[in-house]
Amino acid sequence: MVNEEEQPRNSQAEVFETPAGNRNSGFRPLDSVSYGGSSKASSRLEDTQNFDHTPLKWRKLDDILAQCNLCTMEPEKFEEAVKDESWMKAMKDELNMIEKNDTWELVDRHMDKPVIGVKWVFKTKLNLDGSVQKNKARLVAKGYSQKPGVDYNETFAPVARLDTIRTLIALAAQKSWQLYQLDVKSAFLNGVLEEEVYVDQPEGFVIKGSESKVYKLHKALYGLKQAPRAWYSEIDGYFAECGFTKSQSEATLYVKTRGEASILIVSIYVDDIVYTGNDQEMLEDFKKDMKEKYEMTDLGLLHHFLGMGVIQTPTSIFIHQKKYATTLLNRFGLSECKPVSIPLVTSEKLSKDDGSGLASEEQYRRIVGSLLYLTATRPDIMFAASLLARFMHCPTSKHLGTAKRVLRYVKGTLDYGLEYVKGKGAVLIGYCDSDWSGSVDDSKSTSGYAFSFGSGVFAWASVKQNCVALSTAEAEYISASEATTQAIWLRFVLEDFGELQTDATPLHCDNISAIAITRNPVFHQKTKHIDRRYHFIKDALQEGTVDLIYCPTNEQLADIFTKALAKDRFSYLREKLGVKSAHNLKGSVEM
Repeated sequence: MVNEEEQPRNSQAEVFETPAGNRNSGFRPLDSVSYGGSSKASSRLEDTQNFDHTPLKWRKLDDILAQCNLCTMEPEKFEEAVKDESWMKAMKDELNMIEKNDTWELVDRHMDKPVIGVKWVFKTKLNLDGSVQKNKARLVAKGYSQKPGVDYNETFAPVARLDTIRTLIALAAQKSWQLYQLDVKSAFLNGVLEEEVYVDQPEGFVIKGSESKVYKLHKALYGLKQAPRAWYSEIDGYFAECGFTKSQSEATLYVKTRGEASILIVSIYVDDIVYTGNDQEMLEDFKKDMKEKYEMTDLGLLHHFLGMGVIQTPTSIFIHQKKYATTLLNRFGLSECKPVSIPLVTSEKLSKDDGSGLASEEQYRRIVGSLLYLTATRPDIMFAASLLARFMHCPTSKHLGTAKRVLRYVKGTLDYGLEYVKGKGAVLIGYCDSDWSGSVDDSKSTSGYAFSFGSGVFAWASVKQNCVALSTAEAEYISASEATTQAIWLRFVLEDFGELQTDATPLHCDNISAIAITRNPVFHQKTKHIDRRYHFIKDALQEGTVDLIYCPTNEQLADIFTKALAKDRFSYLREKLGVKSAHNLKGSVEM
């Protein structure tokens, strides 16, 4: 900051503000006033009175720009984009990629065949810091005009679960491996079509003399309903040729081994490919083969994936969503709000009819949907987001106020994320917990569970139970059963990673009665009404898949997923989950 002595008034580096009430108060410079008589003296007095003596407030220009809602303008129509050379280059690059992949051929129009229209879609891709990475133009087919059985048949294509991605990150941290990323350029253009599909020539690039002709597609275009499935079939077939084994538990997870020690793990999410392993030669060979087969962008170390920032340090791997959280606050007008220390007030209970009046459904749903995506790296707001999601229909003003309070909590924890410490033992550890009759409207309980390798959690949930529990033991028993299903799936995934869990997975529960029910046929009169599907935990216990272990309530990590907690308790469990500020990481870290 500078004052008047340090900085001249005409500097562009600093901007000053005057009080709003005095902005229109005109005054003349003193050196323009004459001092030669009484009339001149009165004029001088009048000018002195009009002069605003309020001290000037100096502010940095960067601070002012930071408060402005600056945005990047993207063209909505071809007519707008054609005026900008950068967008024209982006469109030409897209067409060159299509031609290079032999995606289509120009043919005469068949009158008995439907022709699908195409349009240009423009998008500015940004870096994590908000700077412009590149302008991207995409030629998109108008898939909404396709008819089932005529233009397409099957459309389903799997994508990786966030649990799988986090499990891969946690395993890489435990093994001290590095994560790498590849991006497939125009991935859908590589998918071979099984159906006969025709599209119009793109706007602005109609071939002269062939205006009546259309393109027959050999491969998929973005926008076609079957495009994702065609691309997945293509990449799945290529991985099979290269000797990869597809996971039976996760269709987008592939593993390749060499000998008994070397392993390469690949996870795909549409056109993003994340891979890691313990053999540098296998990693380099995989990257080389992929570049030869497809047009790839080598992004190096994994740093940004599915809206998550990934920071790989010598001691840990840290994932966060700071940019996304900041965008949320700006979108909902809370960028300058006052932060709070906990997301929910412990003394308040939410219900459908609280008498506070109806709120905007559209705004409420946008906030809750955004919070649910933020839970990808923020398990500390999982319970709050899942609780608010129960009131999507006819939300009240109290519900909306609670949702905004969660955003205020996010405001104070923008740089928080999950840390996976390197070198921890690869032993799967689980925690399960439940409240009792926490829902005011239907008296149902909330189950919560979390799994980790001993540092940050990588799988968690907070879900309202489907039935009404008649006791705390029953609620805890149901919660343990739901956690067991997740434990079994995680054991399958870890086995595919080469990390076979030979011992039973310890599942920590803080209710002795629930543990007794799983081990012995006790309390028969009190348990005969429990749904049969929850009793499979007994089989899992006998088979040595899980081992239900008692832990004190104050050490129950899953407690944070079942109820609103006081500040001290909440902060303690948040740290235990591995949620911490990036400023607390070892070494110099930039987000």
